[in-house]
Amino acid sequence: MMDPVIAILCSGQGAQHSAMFDLFAGSPELEPIFTAAAEHLGQDPRRMVREAASAALFTNRTAQILCCTQALAAFAALSRHQTWQCVIAGYSVGELAAWGCAGMLDAAATLRLAERRAAMMDAAAPKNCGLSAVTGLRRAQLQPILARHDAYVAIINGSDSFVIGGEMNGLEACRNEAAASGATHTVRLRVAVPSHTPLLSGAARAFRVALQEAAPRAMRARTRLLSGIDGAAIHDIDAGCDKLAFQISTTVNWAACLESCREAGAERALELGPGGALSRMAAPLFGDGLARSVDDFRTLAGIRDWLSH
Repeated sequence: MMDPVIAILCSGQGAQHSAMFDLFAGSPELEPIFTAAAEHLGQDPRRMVREAASAALFTNRTAQILCCTQALAAFAALSRHQTWQCVIAGYSVGELAAWGCAGMLDAAATLRLAERRAAMMDAAAPKNCGLSAVTGLRRAQLQPILARHDAYVAIINGSDSFVIGGEMNGLEACRNEAAASGATHTVRLRVAVPSHTPLLSGAARAFRVALQEAAPRAMRARTRLLSGIDGAAIHDIDAGCDKLAFQISTTVNWAACLESCREAGAERALELGPGGALSRMAAPLFGDGLARSVDDFRTLAGIRDWLSH
């Protein structure tokens, strides 16, 4: 009998919290990951999330490093006992973490690239920009609203669920107009750069050079890695680097990634966290109780038990 396929979902930024690393207490094999993260954060990330002001966890640079650290630590802790194949997809910066989980980059390189990615995005981003979420309108309804306010679709979460990016005043106008047009939910997100929009094309070009310098290697066996911009499997490293870099300035099709996970035969989906947004989006495709986040569990043993059934 073939081993089961698990969809591994690497979270994007926006749900960092003070207890995000508590699950890994008593896992000394993860120390190299936390040590590598500390080199970029200036302190141990486990201490940082407990002691820093909440707002400090949401700056672009810190958020990207923390989210990659979480994914790498969770995957390393769980893959030591791996009896399953996996298809891996990452949401926004989570796609960089997905490359680390797939073995194409080691932990140190992944975290170094997370810091450089954030710096390049911050340098390229126009002032007073960010992201918002809009739910309840189809893209054909939303697109004219965005065009009127110089905003863009940043992420496709579903047929009527989008993240949009642009200048803050324009995004507020988009949210108001979308609500008046029948949107059921609109909210400003805690992200300070217009990720996945043409406003960051300069950062995408710079990050492509950084990826080339990092020299990614072939992915580990029994692993399929998906591209965030179209959900297609990565087979060629150079082509994959192009997609990973230009994802910074290109719409992410997360809905396509989830569909590809199911098409690859995944029976369950595990979001590595922080947060549970991806597992909630995956739940309709996988069925009741078959899409979970590490944040749902109190112990690593509990996650391993869930994965094995």
